[in-house]
Amino acid sequence: MTDPYKALDYLAVDELYTDEERMIRDTIRSWVSERFMPVIEEHNRAATFPTDLIPELGELGVFGSSLTGYGCAGLSGVASGLICQELERGDSGLRSFVSVQGSLCMFPIWAYASEEQKQKYLPKMAAGQLIGCFGLTEADFGSNPGGMLTKAVADGDHYVLNGSKYWITNGSMAHVAIVWAQCEGTIKGFVIDTDTKGFQGRPIKNKFSLRASDTSELVLEDVRVPKSAMLNVEGLKGPLSCLTQARYGIAFGAVGAAQAAFDEACRYSKIRVQFDKPIAKFQLVQNKLVWMANEITKAQLMCWRLGRMKDDGTMKHFHVSMAKRNSCWMALECCRLGRDVLGANGITDEYQMMRHMCNLESVITYEGTHDIHGLIIGRELTGEDAIM
Repeated sequence: MTDPYKALDYLAVDELYTDEERMIRDTIRSWVSERFMPVIEEHNRAATFPTDLIPELGELGVFGSSLTGYGCAGLSGVASGLICQELERGDSGLRSFVSVQGSLCMFPIWAYASEEQKQKYLPKMAAGQLIGCFGLTEADFGSNPGGMLTKAVADGDHYVLNGSKYWITNGSMAHVAIVWAQCEGTIKGFVIDTDTKGFQGRPIKNKFSLRASDTSELVLEDVRVPKSAMLNVEGLKGPLSCLTQARYGIAFGAVGAAQAAFDEACRYSKIRVQFDKPIAKFQLVQNKLVWMANEITKAQLMCWRLGRMKDDGTMKHFHVSMAKRNSCWMALECCRLGRDVLGANGITDEYQMMRHMCNLESVITYEGTHDIHGLIIGRELTGEDAIM
């Protein structure tokens, strides 16, 4: 199975992209094939992230790619989505790393921080010289972030933070953290250098999913930061606006994982011989591949439309919920069907199917579970809030 990766494009969705968008996508696709795929297997086994590739990602302009100024690429929403698609074709951990850096860390600084903070952090983050993490989720507060226990208390010209955050991507490698806390009767965000006294990132080990990703617990014990570290936004509006940006990238990214699954399953079916013929000739195998191609194509079109809405300013958070929910479900089902096509070989890491499947179990859960996004959509459709 040494043939180069070939992305599915059954309805010529390529024609809907601009020349620049296709060029950007193809550049990232080539980089993933040439630089990332040769090393992902060993990093997945070792549960490590290929940090040596971070400078190359910075040179490619993938960090905060849709942001403007401060060394950011200022790309279209569709182009930034296609970057996520190609990164996740490699591994969800790779796309997560880039999404957290750009959507969850750079975006709140770009949108809510002072000009001094923007100048201090964004150029170096865009270049991959500073790595960020996003501290919202706590061990007991995932779908209900408003119940967080982390607190920030004013003390003169400073705030003192105490609490912990859990399931934090990039947490133990980050140089800067965006931390959300209960403060003065509302929720506020803070930009915190991770070398600040009392701040600690502890890796979460023994994961079956997102093994090639730094997942950590953040512990804050009397972490003292100046008042200037506070972001200019109050309530859940702040963190949820960041999550909307990240969920957008996930919607595209999961399509990439599904395309990887389809490509591997389709190629395997042509060389795997049973009963004296390739299994691609069997109706049941073809039906699985057709289902995968059908759902991938629908997701491609949904993401393209979402991207155009993002670019013209009409995209809402509930639109992103539908795309994130659909893409993650579709991709996970594609991996399950693909594993079935591969048979017993599908459970080994000689093939990528099981790695993508395990990763997607996290992707369908984080940044809003499948069910929570269903309730967000349901609230928009009916006007009735079933979450609260």
